Amino acid sequence: MKRIKPVTGPVFTSGKRKRAIARARMSPGKGTVRINDQLLEVMRNELVRLRIQEPLVLAGETWKGQDIHVHVQGGGIMGQADAARQAIARGLVLLYPDLKERFLAYDRFLIAHDPRRTETHKPPRSSQGARRGKQKSKR
Repeated sequence: MKRIKPVTGPVFTSGKRKRAIARARMSPGKGTVRINDQLLEVMRNELVRLRIQEPLVLAGETWKGQDIHVHVQGGGIMGQADAARQAIARGLVLLYPDLKERFLAYDRFLIAHDPRRTETHKPPRSSQGARRGKQKSKR
């Protein structure tokens, strides 16, 4: 079995989803979570807030001694939420390695990068979409 050294000082991780990139810093503290310098509890969009909180809920009370600061840029709202969620989960796994199995059992994309991307639009009708052809009329 691989022996893991305890982590001292801040932990830096990153997460990605589509075009969104999140960088997280976890340091010993009171248990506050900030996303782009805004407290997680005061985020307006409830779905985004719940999505970001998933790794924290799965971890239970173990993370409460850590301050989490996440900086997210690029992509859309849900892509940013998923990137932040992944960055937080990766940081928690570095601090508490026993959480990895729990995260993988819940959702693989908490730890692993999601390789899916939107398909590129094809040249003749690039404004209409990736595969859409011209509509044909019978008469």
